[in-house]
Amino acid sequence: MTETDIEIAQRARPRRIADLARERLGIADEHLVPYGHYKAKISLPFIDSLAGRPDGKLILVTAISPTPAGEGKTTTVVGLGDALNRIGQKTIIALREPSLGPVFGMKGGAAGGGHAQVVPMEDINLHFTGDFNAVALANNLLAATIDNHVHHGNALGIDVRRITWKRVMDMNDRALRDITVGLGGPANGYPRQDGFDIVVASEVMAILCLATSLRDLKARLGQIVVASTRDHRLVRASDLKVHGAMAVLLKDALAPNLVQTLEGTPAILHGGPFANIAHGCNSVLATRTALKLADCVVTEAGFGADLGAEKFIDIKCRATGLAPAAAVVVATVRALKFHGGVELQHLNEPNLPALRQGLANLDRHVDNLQRVFGLRCVVAVNHRADDRADEFAVLRDWATERQVPLVSARHWAEGGAGAEDLAHEVLRLCEAPAPLRFAYDDADPLWEKLRQVATRVYRAADVSASPAVRAQIDRLQREGFGHLPVCIAKTPYSFSTDPAARGAATGHVVHVREVRLAAGAGFVVMVCGDIMTMPGLPTRPAAESIDLTDDGRVTGLF
Repeated sequence: MTETDIEIAQRARPRRIADLARERLGIADEHLVPYGHYKAKISLPFIDSLAGRPDGKLILVTAISPTPAGEGKTTTVVGLGDALNRIGQKTIIALREPSLGPVFGMKGGAAGGGHAQVVPMEDINLHFTGDFNAVALANNLLAATIDNHVHHGNALGIDVRRITWKRVMDMNDRALRDITVGLGGPANGYPRQDGFDIVVASEVMAILCLATSLRDLKARLGQIVVASTRDHRLVRASDLKVHGAMAVLLKDALAPNLVQTLEGTPAILHGGPFANIAHGCNSVLATRTALKLADCVVTEAGFGADLGAEKFIDIKCRATGLAPAAAVVVATVRALKFHGGVELQHLNEPNLPALRQGLANLDRHVDNLQRVFGLRCVVAVNHRADDRADEFAVLRDWATERQVPLVSARHWAEGGAGAEDLAHEVLRLCEAPAPLRFAYDDADPLWEKLRQVATRVYRAADVSASPAVRAQIDRLQREGFGHLPVCIAKTPYSFSTDPAARGAATGHVVHVREVRLAAGAGFVVMVCGDIMTMPGLPTRPAAESIDLTDDGRVTGLF
């Protein structure tokens, strides 16, 4: 019987994190804040001390549009990091932290899989070092302060109909999307419509991941726009004088977390914005720290390249000057057959025509990386035991015709040894990195930035919005926010806003349902289609399979 991911992780004997940090990265004990024996935070003063060091090579791992068949992007990051270390490259992997919403919802664990995992797997997938809790507390402190200010006289003149700041929690709960607060009489404040987002959709999470220091964190928190007055004057967190307290709640969370893979590769996990509703990248501090400590840094952007990689480049790289030396696009035979029209229960059956049809999705992602963003890339076929030789031959023929390197990687079953061919190909690509390009220019108006991503990356025919939403975008442009990048929130399952549209949709219209200004994070969120910033649980949540034995061992966590 095949071992589960958690069973493999629980058999591991990781090194004490202080020993690994000292011997592999040169980080002395005094620069670590340990959380038990196997995880720690890297102190901010130590990170500041790295400023003069040269950067290693940054390698971006992305994927085709996600499917129920699974692709294994995080698993590939881990396997590639282990493989690069095996062939003599001092390597660190840099990932996001998992959210409890997917852990207990549809996805299960999110620390890699098989023999390519980060550990301690249970801690990482559950409370970890409390970063998400700190984000939720800071977010909800601001929400409570807004209602408290209105209750005690409303000196700022906040229009309660124009409060835009929502409360958050790190759990999928559709019942909290739209609620009414302040019921029960004058002692409980003013009744108004409100709602919850999931923690990873909070602007505070985005700020944590984009801040470069405690000073920058506090300044960004102060710029958060929470409401407006009747005459449309913007009200910020700094007007409520609460951004300092928010920074206090986040000061420990700002320090990146250090763990390790099953093979002892250092792994920095920090932050966790989703790419379908936020910018989908781990923290700037984590990435920069890793680059100062290693020859190679392997990182990941959420979901497919149309969402995660686009935002990694157009938001994170634009803001920081980071630039990947190469990219990896992860795919599986099963996922490509799904994009070719095969239903989930039939994916193990041979179907070469469907595989060829599904290659359109892979081709689109590769084309976007090469043509739109200028990145050299390799396709990593995440191998499964039931993959067939004739199926891989179809992929090889496509890659030869497309003149794109393609490698079969077996890291799930074999760990780093199974990804050494991929590691060698990535290093070859890194020898001659191409100049990074963006999907739009800073000077483009907000509407044009949206249109450029939609038409160039999603291959849409056009973009649309209701008159009220279009007026809101125009107002943000007039008020001086037009220089900001756009963060498009849409379904990750398709190039369109229809999650059922497999393959590589073209000619569709991307409709903007809502606009949110994230002035502290430094972008404008365009909410498109039916995407929800507070997900719901599925018919059978993953939580039903998670349990605890009498001796305290976690089971069922993927």
